[in-house]
Amino acid sequence: MKYFSFIASFIILLAGISCSSGGKKAKVILGDDTLTTGTIHISVDESFAPIIDSQIKVFMSQHPQAKIIPHYRPEAECIKDLLNDSIRMVIITRGLTEEEVPFYKDTLSFVPLYGRLATDAVAVITHNNCKDSLFSVSDIRSMLNGTSGYSYELVMDGLKATSTVRFLMDSILRGQPMKGKVMAAQNSEGVIDYIASHPNALGFIGVSWIGNKEDSSQMSFQKKVKLAALQCARCEEEVYVRPYQANMALKRYPLNRGIYYVLKENFAGLGKGFVNFLTHEKGQLIFRRGYLVPDRMALQIRKANVSE
Repeated sequence: MKYFSFIASFIILLAGISCSSGGKKAKVILGDDTLTTGTIHISVDESFAPIIDSQIKVFMSQHPQAKIIPHYRPEAECIKDLLNDSIRMVIITRGLTEEEVPFYKDTLSFVPLYGRLATDAVAVITHNNCKDSLFSVSDIRSMLNGTSGYSYELVMDGLKATSTVRFLMDSILRGQPMKGKVMAAQNSEGVIDYIASHPNALGFIGVSWIGNKEDSSQMSFQKKVKLAALQCARCEEEVYVRPYQANMALKRYPLNRGIYYVLKENFAGLGKGFVNFLTHEKGQLIFRRGYLVPDRMALQIRKANVSE
């Protein structure tokens, strides 16, 4: 009996050593959802709310036993949600960095999947009676760093660290501090409302809030404010363009950015089912119909002559 007791104790000890040396158990484990059934929560950059709402609506209409609950937040909060056990997936403006990959591998015991879905843009909006509607990237930079001759108040799309603020800091200011007359609205819709009532303000929002001419709510937004045109990034002549689909696809509009998913799932669950939908034909067509640029399908652009 002592011999068998010793053997049993030895096996338990080996099992404990194996668990501790072989790495931590994954935080995300097999759930009761499948590719097309169940309920999951996802965290989404607030600037993508209109287009992701459309995607979720169509996906759930095709899969009645699936329920995807989005939480729209500033991008920094979405990234923090990757460590939240209740959040299965985030949709933001970037993938994981080289520094984040080993961190999440150590924390979760696997690397979350991530990839690009479509191209979005940061739109500059003005009051309908604003005398200026053409700006260069240099104009925007000088307004942001407080060296401009313009006296506009600059309005951002959130009270915390949003993807729009990060994009402007990284791509326009390139690490310089933001010293201009900058204020924050509650969210993207708050920016539109503020600009509509303040002629001396410029707003910065994701184009999916105002770029879809077939969305009734966005049509009402377009009546409140107008889109400013920025100097073309790839034109030989001095041409100013708005964040329309063709200009984004041809990279003529200078404030393009990506829409990415990061999936924290290590089994074939509903998160993967939704990613499959977003990256294949139906989801990509919704991005195209929403006047964004799909990343996984070809977008035909045709020249046309317009006579007045």
